[in-house]
Amino acid sequence: MLLVGIILLVIGFVTGISVLWTIGIILAVIGAVLWVLGVTGHAIAGRRHYY
Repeated sequence: MLLVGIILLVIGFVTGISVLWTIGIILAVIGAVLWVLGVTGHAIAGRRHYY
């Protein structure tokens, strides 16, 4: 999710489409939060890893 968010950020920045930029920011933040929680060992929704 983090990688998809970063890709959408880049595409939105290059093309100037603000919707892709906004969705990319949201996905990047959610992906970063899930990554940090996974690294610290917290299980989220019954899963320990998201990959």
